[in-house]
Amino acid sequence: MASDAREAAARLGHAFTDIARLEEALTHPSAATPARPHNQRLEFLGDRVLGLLVAEALVARHPDANEGELAPRFNELVRKETCAEVAREIGLDRALRLGKSEARTGARRRDALLGDAMEAALAAVYLDGGLEAARGVIARHWRARIEAQGAEAPRDAKTWLQEWAQARGMRPPRYEEEGRTGPDHAPRFTVVARLETGAEARAEARSKRAAEQEAAMTLLKLIGELDG
Repeated sequence: MASDAREAAARLGHAFTDIARLEEALTHPSAATPARPHNQRLEFLGDRVLGLLVAEALVARHPDANEGELAPRFNELVRKETCAEVAREIGLDRALRLGKSEARTGARRRDALLGDAMEAALAAVYLDGGLEAARGVIARHWRARIEAQGAEAPRDAKTWLQEWAQARGMRPPRYEEEGRTGPDHAPRFTVVARLETGAEARAEARSKRAAEQEAAMTLLKLIGELDG
C-alpha cells in the first residue's frame, strides 16, 4: 500500500512528510481494522477544506459576482461527481484499499466512493502541509474546471428542472427524503426527485439540499435535458 500511496501523492502534487495520512485517506471502511483506520473522518474534514478553497478561488476570479451567481459555480465544482472525476484523473481509484466484497462488486468505479476518497486525500494534504499545500492541490486539479465555467454561471439544477417542468405545464418537481445513514457528525441523506410524469431519480449527499441538487441533476440527464 505504501508504494501505491506514494504514487498517488506524486499525482496529487504533494510530498507527504507522513505518508500514513494519505494511506488512511485511501482506506475504505470495508478495509479498516483496529490498526488501520478508514477515511470517513478525513472525508468530513476534506469536504470543508475543498469548500473553503473553491469558494476562495471563485471569489478571487469573479470579484463582481454576488452570492446567487457564485453558488451554482461552487455547487458544480464541489459536487461528488466532480470530485470523482478528479480522483480518476489522478489514479486514486487504483490506489484505493477496499474490502474483498467491495472490490468484487465494482465499488472502485462508484462516484460516491471516489468522491469521498478525493475529499479525504485533500484533508490528508491539509493535515500534512497546511492550507497552502491544500491550496496548491486545488489549483493544480480544479483550475481548469474553474476556468471552463466561463463568464456565465451554470444554472442551478433544481431551478433548471422546475423551469423545464413549468414550460410543459407540469407541477413543480417533488423532493422526498428516503433515508439517512452514517454517524451524526457525518450523515448522508438519500433524496428522490419526482416529476408528475413518473420520472424520478435518486441521489445521496451529506445534506438534504445537496442531495436534492444531485437528484435534480440526475433527473435532468434522465429526461435528456443535459448531455452525458
